Amino acid sequence: MSKGITKRSENYSEWYNEIVKRAELAENSAVRGCMVIKPYGFAIWEKMQRALDDMFKATGHQNAYFPLFVPKSFLEKEEEHAEGFAKECAVVTHYRLKANPDGKGLVVDPAAKLEEELIIRPTSEAVIWNTYKGWIQSWRDLPLLINQWCNVVRWEMRTRIFLRTAEFLWQEGHTAHATEAEAIEETEKILGIYATFAEEWMAMPVVQGIKTAGERFAGAVETYCIEALMQDGKALQSGTSHFLGQNFAKSFDVKFTNKEGQLEYAWATSWGVSTRLMGALIMAHSDDNGLVLPPKLAPIQVVIVPIHKTPEDLAAITAKVEPLIAELKAQGISVKYDDDEKQRSGWKFAEYELKGVPVRLGLGMRDLENGTVEVARRDTLTKESRPIEGITDYIANLLDEIQTVIYEKALKFREENTFLVDTWEDFKAQIEKGGFVMAHWDGTAETEEAVKNETKATIRCIPFNSIEQAGKCVYSGKDSAKRVVFAKAY
Repeated sequence: MSKGITKRSENYSEWYNEIVKRAELAENSAVRGCMVIKPYGFAIWEKMQRALDDMFKATGHQNAYFPLFVPKSFLEKEEEHAEGFAKECAVVTHYRLKANPDGKGLVVDPAAKLEEELIIRPTSEAVIWNTYKGWIQSWRDLPLLINQWCNVVRWEMRTRIFLRTAEFLWQEGHTAHATEAEAIEETEKILGIYATFAEEWMAMPVVQGIKTAGERFAGAVETYCIEALMQDGKALQSGTSHFLGQNFAKSFDVKFTNKEGQLEYAWATSWGVSTRLMGALIMAHSDDNGLVLPPKLAPIQVVIVPIHKTPEDLAAITAKVEPLIAELKAQGISVKYDDDEKQRSGWKFAEYELKGVPVRLGLGMRDLENGTVEVARRDTLTKESRPIEGITDYIANLLDEIQTVIYEKALKFREENTFLVDTWEDFKAQIEKGGFVMAHWDGTAETEEAVKNETKATIRCIPFNSIEQAGKCVYSGKDSAKRVVFAKAY
């Protein structure tokens, strides 16, 4: 239950870890840096998957699956891509174990060494573009719009559940196009899908923009991103969409015959979001009592808890509740009736509060006599007595209201924690306090690196909708075209 949860104001990191554990979202596994996603946490991820998958398919994308293993020679073909991922690759060198000749246990069989090492995919551009060479011959084969849901491995040294793990779940889209303009349009379209999902499903406002050259995906010409602000004032990159130009097509010799009969290299994009969104969901909305879930992503949107003393009381309440459950389900609302007698109603109230269930209905014998039901909201921690007649429509509207209120609260927090800064001293002071700092940057990698080294802040993005245009760089004093978003980040 929520009793004893560390307060955000006291230790934000510990608070986060306790929410993950006590709400039964996930736990550390026996494998270093990896996690076990528990059923309640996975149910949230499934809702995320379903919503995003529908959005992808509505725009013409199809799902496929590609191998977990990437030959090292494939990864090497795009030099910038290879250099960017080399330090976090897990490598398979042998294909067999054998009994230890010196005693118990198993050892790697030296006779089973692979001719070529296999990389456990950190991302799939290499293996997918090698495959596309056989799929693309003519302009009639384009655009090729493919997505896959899978796991990837990036050997992180410092890990935290959902936010940064050695293995994580994600989707990765990989598309091929006949023209540069079509590929850029695709990149921007996907970023729009990610932003819509974050704001309309996760109730989490995001800033859309472009990454600097130093923050780009390895092998990309341009990286677009959405950035969200967490309650501790740190930024979280919540989705990226990459315009890859013709880099991968050239590396893997993917050519097509255009309408004029000439050979051209295809234009590429890739894009992805991961289980990191689970961490974003926790940190954007939850409070000192536990998880707060937007109704659209809550595995249980409404829980009904009977308050009774005798089996006869429970039977009477159940008889009243059964048609209510049917009505709620008919409206597409996920509902749970918790008549388990192993725990008292007070314990259940605290448990569902901890797990972020948006609406809780409490129903006792006095409620039956009065024709009422107690309605408790998780977002505001308020409750009221309502007539049970017409309660289904009221709850449907209430869930919509809660979704909006959670978003507006997060948006207000971001607005109150976004600061325009023009001097270096003010910049350093504000970065230390947290939040999005909008400041001018001269566009050089040298200044970007200097700011990072001195303050640990990075340029989160060059926003599409800048607050103003020309100014002076906050660090160097040189001319600057527009403000960018600086922040410390996860």
